[in-house]
Amino acid sequence: MDVNLGGMFNCTQVFYDDIWNAEEGRLINISSVVGKQGNFGQANYAAAKSGMFGFTRTIALEFAQGGSTANCVAPGFTATDMVTSVPDHVLDRIIAEIPLERLAEVEDIAAVVRFLASEDSSYVTGEVIDVNGGMDL
Repeated sequence: MDVNLGGMFNCTQVFYDDIWNAEEGRLINISSVVGKQGNFGQANYAAAKSGMFGFTRTIALEFAQGGSTANCVAPGFTATDMVTSVPDHVLDRIIAEIPLERLAEVEDIAAVVRFLASEDSSYVTGEVIDVNGGMDL
């Protein structure tokens, strides 16, 4: 809770005034598919990641007055050292639950973050963008 929710809160607090005063500032939080669907044995992690959704939406309302946006990206399982070190039989079960039948690549997540940071997303705010291969369908 301290790292996933408290850390996001503390970082936002540090940059809040800068984003508020920017003509078109961008706040982009990174959550998790687990915040939407839960995961066995991870109630604290799921609660923290889910809490990021409400926090982001509330900050989006506040920032909108000044033309800035706040959004959240909720990645699914991504091919990082942490995930690929999971035993093969567990990883196979995870991938079997993903309609696109693969883990996300870091570039999949980065592309959405890049969009949200760009002028092209100036009318997108308060959203949770899922990048999970359809895992939450």
